[in-house]
Amino acid sequence: MHTSVRSLKNKTCALLTALIALAACTSKTDNATTTASGEATSQSATPASVTEKRNILIFGNSLAAGYGLDPAEAFPSLVQQRIDSLNLPYRVIGSGLSGETSAGGLARIGWVLRQPVDVFVLELGANDGLRGLDLAATRRNLQAIMDTVRAKNPDVKLVLAGMQMPPNLGKKYTTDFKSLFPELAQKNNATLIPFLLEGVAGIPALNQPDGIHPTAEGHRIVAENVWAVLKPLLELGS
Repeated sequence: MHTSVRSLKNKTCALLTALIALAACTSKTDNATTTASGEATSQSATPASVTEKRNILIFGNSLAAGYGLDPAEAFPSLVQQRIDSLNLPYRVIGSGLSGETSAGGLARIGWVLRQPVDVFVLELGANDGLRGLDLAATRRNLQAIMDTVRAKNPDVKLVLAGMQMPPNLGKKYTTDFKSLFPELAQKNNATLIPFLLEGVAGIPALNQPDGIHPTAEGHRIVAENVWAVLKPLLELGS
């Protein structure tokens, strides 16, 4: 009886010793795995931090917002795809608000400039024109927006998207509206997109039922219009 009890105690002690040893090995293995994982994470993070991406801010209205479409189909996302395909160190930040006028953009610009901007694409004014607003006020607002951007980002590259109005607003108004954009671009040493909706405006198949907002195919053409002007600026700055 005593022999059996002693044998059982010996077996229990042996089992406890084995469990303690196993726990110690497991703890060491876990620590080693954690350390290795931490080193791997640190090493993989290094290359990404070598080239810091610069910001392209596309600031506009429903066109920049991709009204009626998935955001991935809108021209800011399509421009980002072209940038990524060339491995250029830029990220596109789309800041479009449907219905935005130049006055609304001026009120909003300070909030958007919380981040540094390297290239600023201004796509506003169309809603002013469609509403027949005073073009002197539109000019002042667009100028004030660019002044605000440049004051906070002195080395920013400015891009101004030109727009046009249908003739039903009167010849003088449509002519003055069209000339507003190249005049502002020249004054501010900005790069001009002559007409953002070139090849899209007035073509039913490329516009949604409202006749104003481009379809996904229309946005692909708009993206090409933007890219033709933007690409040389990015290559020079890369």
